[in-house]
This record gives sequence, C-alpha cells and structure tokens, in this order.
Amino acid sequence: MQTLEETIAAIVKQAIEEDSAHDDLTSKLTIPEGMKGSAGIIAREEGVISGQDAASAAFREVDRTTVYDAVIPDGGRAGENDVVARIKGDYASILSAERTALNLLGHLSGVATLTARYVRMTSDSGVQILDTRKTTPGMRLLEKRAVADGGGMNHRLDLASYILVKENHIQAAGGLSKLSGVLGTRILEAEIEVTSPDQLRVLRSTPPARIMLDNFSPGMIREALAEMDSWKAGRPEIEVSGGIDLTNISSFLIKGIDYISVGALTSSAPSLDLTLLSEGAA
Repeated sequence: MQTLEETIAAIVKQAIEEDSAHDDLTSKLTIPEGMKGSAGIIAREEGVISGQDAASAAFREVDRTTVYDAVIPDGGRAGENDVVARIKGDYASILSAERTALNLLGHLSGVATLTARYVRMTSDSGVQILDTRKTTPGMRLLEKRAVADGGGMNHRLDLASYILVKENHIQAAGGLSKLSGVLGTRILEAEIEVTSPDQLRVLRSTPPARIMLDNFSPGMIREALAEMDSWKAGRPEIEVSGGIDLTNISSFLIKGIDYISVGALTSSAPSLDLTLLSEGAA
C-alpha cells in the first residue's frame, strides 16, 4: 500500500490533470504573466479542518514556488469567516490550483466535522465512534485520517488488516456453528457479525475478540448484553452498527457497548463550505 504522502501526490496529480490546471485558459488571458499575489482560504461555516497537506500539494503541483501556510492545523476548529490558510506566489498559478485544493480540503474537513458531531454526542458515554470501509475509491487513507482529525477511531484499513466475518462469509463457511472450526485459534482475534439474538447465542462457547451487533434495536442490544454477561468466557468487545445517525444515536449509548460504527462519516459527509479570496496582488 502507498504511504500517505504517495497517496496525496497521486490524487493531486490526477486531479490537477483532470482540471487541466496547467492549461488554465481564463487565467492566461486575464492575468499578466509573472504577476504575484496572495489569497486566503476562508471558512464560510464552523467546522473541523482536515486535508491541509493535500491542499498544499495541489498548489505546489501547479507551481513548486507557491508558498502555503496552514493557519488552522488539521484537527483544529475553524469558526465562520476564519482564515484557514494563506497562499502566496504566482497569481495565475494560485487560481489554477484553487478548485482542486478547495475540493480536497472541503471534502476532508467535511468528514472531520461530521465525525466531531458524532464524537460530541457520545463523549460522556465511553462509546467510541468508528469509521468503516465505505470510503471514496483512492481516498481511503485521507478520509480515515480525517475521521481521526474529527476525534473518531479507524476501523480496519483494508481487507488484509483484520478478520471481520460477515453474513456472506458465515454462509460460505457453513454457518456460525462451524466458524470456530474454520477459524481455529484465530477466532480469538476476529470480529463476527450477528444479526439476531439467536445467532449471538451460537457464539456462547467460543466467543471471538469482538462481536458486531448489526441492525439491533436498543432493546435487542440490552438483551444481547444480558446474554453475554452469563458467558463463562466473558463478554467480548461489542460494536453496534446499522441505522444509527445523529437523530437516534443517543438511544444507542448503552452501558456495555464499546464502539458504534458509522459508514456515513466517509460516505455521506457534506463538504465544509470554504472559499478562496484574493488578498491582493504584489
């Protein structure tokens, strides 16, 4: 897998090429050659910032001499009308990279901002907010870092990093009762998804490291926790997932739950509203 720096470089290069930023017809026609200038990226709403290095890389991809100053660091909170970053350099280059930089910074800050809202809702409960693999293709490393910037935790990065046995795996393995034989001792490091109290009871004798209660109602969750309290092997870590959002999450903050995973953090976060405004020509 690519490093974060390699991922940013690849994403930015593709985005700049997609926008034909090196052939910005409008800027070439309207801005005198060699004109220097500066601009600020302004937050039009409150939010948590993420993606400063990606935005900086966009400006530098167009012109290596551009200077980017991240005024609010990743993980920092911006208020309405706050200056998020300042850019200095060739003015045409700044405008040519503007949209790519704002797209990346706005999207990633949106992920961080939505995550922070969930984290605030759960801060007094001890429940930790997890992301999922519902990420934009090619953007996973950046989006998962944005979740962390918003105070959330990352679930598995990819299919090679963790054993997560879901419904289709269970069916292919011959059912939940066969899993302990299929996984062997690796069941002790695995997470297994269950979709009903009956499925949960099958795991009583050989519980995994973590159980995901998928689409359980709050009442079903309490029933599941009571069931696991009687297990001789002890209660595994508990993750709850499915149908949970900001409107109902408070009803899922039940003592005994360790994690709530929310795919919307990366799949449905609205971009933070940012704009680039000129601070003058030099």
